[in-house]
Amino acid sequence: MNHAITIGVTDLSFHRITASLVRHTLIDMGFEVQRIFSPHQENFEKLTSGEIDILCSAWLPSSHGIYKANVEAVQPLIELGLHYKPYALWGVPNYIPSEDVAEISDLLKPHVIEKMAKDIQGINPGAGITRFSLKMMEQYGLNSAGYRFHTGTEEDCFTAFEQTVSNKQWLIVPLWKPQFLHHTFKIRALSEPKGLLGSIDKAVLLLRQDRKNLFTKNQLAKLDALRFSNAIIAELDYQVSRDGQDIDIVTRNWLNQQ
Repeated sequence: MNHAITIGVTDLSFHRITASLVRHTLIDMGFEVQRIFSPHQENFEKLTSGEIDILCSAWLPSSHGIYKANVEAVQPLIELGLHYKPYALWGVPNYIPSEDVAEISDLLKPHVIEKMAKDIQGINPGAGITRFSLKMMEQYGLNSAGYRFHTGTEEDCFTAFEQTVSNKQWLIVPLWKPQFLHHTFKIRALSEPKGLLGSIDKAVLLLRQDRKNLFTKNQLAKLDALRFSNAIIAELDYQVSRDGQDIDIVTRNWLNQQ
């Protein structure tokens, strides 16, 4: 009889891509796999309660370290794999001259304030990039300069970027790698010397220690050997999010070519 495994998936497009790759790997091992999609913090809460066996993917230590610590106060966890090396950034379209805007403090230059869109569209409140961005708004005095940070869905963020760029207007996008916008747009990351955007993280699977016995030693080794990259995830993310292809077909095709 096949064991059933439940994957908790942080409900953003690139996390869905990675979870689909992991799902195929588990199916090939003979598991029956269910996916549950939740916002960041809720995903970790479900790992704590045991509603899910595995979380895909945790960004450690910067973005999700605080959530992992909350789980481990109750349930020990095992880290598996290195899916990619994500990091948060604030970026601008490459058509904005770097001599005008190269770092966050440049957003306070009078001629930049005049040209730059004041609304900065983020994603959901539990995301690391959102927590980091709110600190930046405060510590760089951006609120006082007239900028406003808004939370919303990932589509709110990405569509605002695409529409603004189509008009060659100036804007700031709170983003990260991997993300499909990088596959088609040249986005220049702004220097952030205060270190408020965290470090380069590692994206991993988190397995509850008490579910370890669902796997053989070889199966755990195979999950731990999973390696993708920022560029791979961004490309597959684009094929699904903007080309409209079926996620599980896209990821299966990629795995079959490896």
